[in-house]
Amino acid sequence: MKRLISYLRVSTKRQGQSGLGIEAQRAAVEAHAKVLGATIEGEYLEVEKGRRKDRPELAKAVSHAKRTKATLVVAKLDRLSRNAGFLLALRDSGLPLIFCDMPGANELTVGIMAVVAEAEGKMISQRTKDALKAAKARGLKLGSARPDHWEGREDRRQAGAIAGGQAAGESHRRAANESYGDLVPTLTELRAEGRSLQAIADELNAQGHTTRRGKPWNPMQVGRVLKRVG
Repeated sequence: MKRLISYLRVSTKRQGQSGLGIEAQRAAVEAHAKVLGATIEGEYLEVEKGRRKDRPELAKAVSHAKRTKATLVVAKLDRLSRNAGFLLALRDSGLPLIFCDMPGANELTVGIMAVVAEAEGKMISQRTKDALKAAKARGLKLGSARPDHWEGREDRRQAGAIAGGQAAGESHRRAANESYGDLVPTLTELRAEGRSLQAIADELNAQGHTTRRGKPWNPMQVGRVLKRVG
């Protein structure tokens, strides 16, 4: 008897929580399994945008299917992904795939539909951007700009601010490491010797080094880099 691993995907957490879209996909997969006389040995549910490549649940489904020599079954091709490169790579991986909306699909048709799915995804994204732009032009407040957006959710606002600050700090650290990676050993060594920030800046300037913006070093800049890499 044919063995199937089912992969279901919805785009938003709201859809995932309400079951909107999931039940229709599950019903399509179950109906297709019945026609094939197959058993569904595993089901994986993903809540993620179609154009993203990082899919932990899909990775599990693929691993499960390969390990048990099963076939990956998806209700509709665009539920798998709207990224053509991702779909084509999966198609070429050798893993048996079934799309309930295209049961007779071969490598050629999957390739064509992958490109179509990506184009549809881009059009949906553009329509959404255009609609938001038009709404803003009419003076409509969107998202966190709405007066009542954070009403009763102040804890989330604070958590977001903390997360944003942490992300910004990490970004600064990466930028410092990328821009001054060759100078970090010199900076830390001079500091370990007890040199002042001004003395370190003078040494860097004497050696002909500049900041990533092409300016001479000063104590404040030295201190910032040492803090970020530290």
